[in-house]
Amino acid sequence: MPRFFVLLSVLVPLFAVFWVCRTLFPTFDLLVASLPLSWPLAVHPDAQHTHDEHAAAQQPLQAIHLHRPEEHTQPSHVPTSAGSVPAEGQFKRTIVAVGDLHGDMPNAQKVLHMAGVVDEQGNWSGNVDFFVQTGDIIDRGDDTIKLYTWMDRLRDQARAVGGTVLTNLGNHEWMNAIGDWRYVPATEIKTFGSVAARQKMLSTGRIGRSWAVNYTTTSRLPLHPSLGPPNTDYDPATDSVSTSPLSHAAISFVHGGLAPTYPDLTPFPSRINEISASLLHKLQHRAVQPPPHPPNPYPGLPHDATHEEHRLYGSDGPLWYRSWALDPEEKVCKEVDDVLSRTGTRRMVMGHTPDFQKIVSRCGGKIIIIDTGISHAYGGALSALSVTYTLTPTSEFTHAETQRWTEKEVVKALYVDREVLLAEDEREVVGDFF
Repeated sequence: MPRFFVLLSVLVPLFAVFWVCRTLFPTFDLLVASLPLSWPLAVHPDAQHTHDEHAAAQQPLQAIHLHRPEEHTQPSHVPTSAGSVPAEGQFKRTIVAVGDLHGDMPNAQKVLHMAGVVDEQGNWSGNVDFFVQTGDIIDRGDDTIKLYTWMDRLRDQARAVGGTVLTNLGNHEWMNAIGDWRYVPATEIKTFGSVAARQKMLSTGRIGRSWAVNYTTTSRLPLHPSLGPPNTDYDPATDSVSTSPLSHAAISFVHGGLAPTYPDLTPFPSRINEISASLLHKLQHRAVQPPPHPPNPYPGLPHDATHEEHRLYGSDGPLWYRSWALDPEEKVCKEVDDVLSRTGTRRMVMGHTPDFQKIVSRCGGKIIIIDTGISHAYGGALSALSVTYTLTPTSEFTHAETQRWTEKEVVKALYVDREVLLAEDEREVVGDFF
């Protein structure tokens, strides 16, 4: 019994101090959120857990122990494909993708320069065809404005020379649009000038307008131009190229994951992105933006949000889904082919669930998780994903419909001091693809 009273004598004053701080200082919760992270995974605001489940969901992730392909020890500051000359008659496409950046401009610049996306001045290098960022640029760091400004500049620079920048909205972009500021450092708010200025910038201001125009919740990137430009739909019920050997020569990019149970996968990606655009418009054009949570109550989705919009933001929606990263290998490898088939893709790439040592490849490279905790808030690995696609004629041209080609995909994880081969797939295809 005396021990019980000793414990109370310690805890009661602590709780009293905490309560006084929250009452007197409205930004106290935001300041607490800016402290070094010991619980790195964001939690869905509507999630209902038991105490044990909640604690388990918040624990820092352990590395997923998978077979690691042979590592190449040469530095990988530029993808080995960048700037090389295709063979005669060969089509070549190079892609670099980067995961969560979380408010860290210096580390983001290091990663994109290492991967050959930008030069030493941070400008588009022209060494890759596509750059994809899978969301969560915001929160946990102070460089929000700098990062979104840089992404918009790179987008314009790439477009001017025939390159493309694709950017996805992550759960943290959506949290901020909703008014859920649990992971916003107080120091970051100061870079906007005030809470009100930040709300305006993210709704109808420069960053919010860019989200509405330049960002999607998911992307489908064809590896060959015969399948159309980026985000060309694949509908398994009506797609006219489904019999082509290149029909699924594409990669999906999303922040959280495309769950097998998610009902609005197809047509992919337009169905998801239409729901996303509708919900974002409602959030950004509320008559009055709600005061941010914390310290105010969680505002939730708008009262006129549809069932589909609630499902988009649900735990098995494309923004929050984690099972591709966390479920057992046997389970995900049984489920992945169905999702790839329905979305007209060969691989799915996502961020959201970090492994702080490496990019994680599962099921022979069909599932790739690229969040390695790049931000200083995590102190994880600086990394990027590189995909090089080639289609090379293997015989002299006789007739277009019987032309034989060697199709090859080389997928690598790039780090500051090395590169790791994740997948190298080669197949022979026949047909006229130009």
